[in-house]
Amino acid sequence: MQPKLSLLDNALIERILEEAYQLMLKPGIKVQNAEARRLLAEAGAQVDEETQVVRIPEQITVKALETVPRVFHLYDYEGNPKVQYGGDAVHFDPGSSGISVLIPETLEHKTAETEDLLHIIKVAESLPQYDAQSTAVVCHDVPKDIHDLYRLYLVMLYSKKPIVTGAFSNQTVNAMIDMLAIFAGGRDNLRTKPRAIFDACPSPPLIWSNFGAGQLIELAKAGVPAEIVSMPLAGAAAPVTLLGAVTQHAAECLSGITIHQLAHAGSPIVWGGAPAIFEMRKGGTPYGAIETAMIDSSYAQVGKALGLPTHTYLGATDTKVLDMQAGMDSTMGFLVGALSGINMISGAGMLDSLLCQSPEKLVIDAEGIAMAQRMLKGMLIQSETLATEFFEGVNFKGGDFLKQKVTMQLFPKEQHMPTKIIDRDSIRGWKASGSLDTFERAKLQVKEILASYSRPVLDPHHEAELHAYVLNLAKQAGMEELPRLEKLKFA
Repeated sequence: MQPKLSLLDNALIERILEEAYQLMLKPGIKVQNAEARRLLAEAGAQVDEETQVVRIPEQITVKALETVPRVFHLYDYEGNPKVQYGGDAVHFDPGSSGISVLIPETLEHKTAETEDLLHIIKVAESLPQYDAQSTAVVCHDVPKDIHDLYRLYLVMLYSKKPIVTGAFSNQTVNAMIDMLAIFAGGRDNLRTKPRAIFDACPSPPLIWSNFGAGQLIELAKAGVPAEIVSMPLAGAAAPVTLLGAVTQHAAECLSGITIHQLAHAGSPIVWGGAPAIFEMRKGGTPYGAIETAMIDSSYAQVGKALGLPTHTYLGATDTKVLDMQAGMDSTMGFLVGALSGINMISGAGMLDSLLCQSPEKLVIDAEGIAMAQRMLKGMLIQSETLATEFFEGVNFKGGDFLKQKVTMQLFPKEQHMPTKIIDRDSIRGWKASGSLDTFERAKLQVKEILASYSRPVLDPHHEAELHAYVLNLAKQAGMEELPRLEKLKFA
C-alpha cells in the first residue's frame, strides 16, 4: 500500500473549488492575450476589452476539464516512456531557471554560464533518482534573446532523459518546439511521443499575461505538454491564509486549463505550481517552509480530486550553503511531495529560494529522494508469517538472525542502501576514510561523475541540424558563434 498524506477532506476540497469558480466570475481573470480573450468570448465568457478582465462561467471550465488527458507520458531520446503524469506516480527532476551556481571551494554564488549548466546536466544524467532533466540554470554567456532555447539545446546534446523546460517569450516557444521536433523526426512524432513538458506561469493574483496565455495556446496547438506553474505568494500576492492561497491557485489553474483546452481540446496539461508563503520579517519567499509544503500538498490534492496530472516545486531550500538547514528543508519537501503522490517534483539542487543551483546539492538530494522513494513502497509483506517463522531455532541470542539465509535474501528488498554520500560508519571508520563531512563527500562524487561521464551517442545528422538551427537564432540575437562545447564537431 502506497502511504499517502492528505490535508484536506472532501468537503473542504468542494469549498475550495466552489470559491475558485466564484473568483473566476468576481473579480474575474485578467487575460492580457487577445487570442485567449477571443477563445473565451466565443465559448460564452464575458470579456471586457478595455480592462482585459474575463468572467468565466463554471460550465465553460467544467467542459474544458472533461477533455484533459488523465494520464500521459514523457519519452526519452529513444522513444521509451519514462515519466508518467497522472495517478499516484512520483518522479523527480532538478529545479529550473536558477541564475547562479554555488562555487564549492569558496561557497560564493557566481552567475551561471554554459560550463555550469553542463556540469548539472551530467550529474543529473548519472543519477537514477532523477527521472527527467531540467533546464536548470540560465546561461549568461549567450544573448538574453536565446537564454531559454540555449538551455534546451545543451540538455538535448548531453542527455537522453525526458526534459522539464520553459520558454521566456512567445517568440521562442515555437523555436523550442521546432528544436524538439528535429530529434523527434517532425512535429507529428513529437505530438505522439513528447520528450519535454513546458512550464506556463500565471501572474498572481489572477492574471494570465500575454506571454503566459500565449504559451498555453501554442503548446496546446502543438500537442506538447504544458505544466501550469501557479505561484500564489501567501500574504503578498495571495491571501495570507494557506487555504486562501490554495483557492487562488485553483482559480489560476482552472482558468489556464480553460484557455488551453479551448485552443486545442485533448492536449496534455498539468495542475502544477510553485507557491510559497511570504516571509513577513525579511520579505522573502521561503520555499523550504513547512507552510509552503502544506500549500503544495493541498493544491495537489485538489488537482487529484479533479483527476488531473500534478506537479510541484519542493525539495529546495532558502539557505545559501549546503548546511543542516539545506538537508532539513529539502528532505522534508521531498517526503511531503512523495507522500502527496505528486507526479513531478521539481526543486532538487536549489539553494537561495530557487535562485542558485548546486551539483553537490543534487547528489545529496538524490539520497533524500531515494529515502522518500523507499517510504512510498510502504510496509511490505515479504514472508508467509510476519515474524514467527524467523524464530525457528532462535536461542535468545542477538546475532541469531544474522545467520539465517532468509536475512541475506530479504534485507536488500527491505532496506534502501545509500551511497557513500551517507555516513553510517563507526567513528574509527569515518576517521580512516578522511573524516569528511557530507558536503566534502558530495564534492568528491561530483568530480567522479564529471570525470567518468560520456556524452550519449545521438544521431549526427540531427545534432548538426539542431546546431545549425540554434546558431542561426544566435546570430539573429547578435552572437556570431555559440560557446565551444568541449570537442563537439558538427558536420
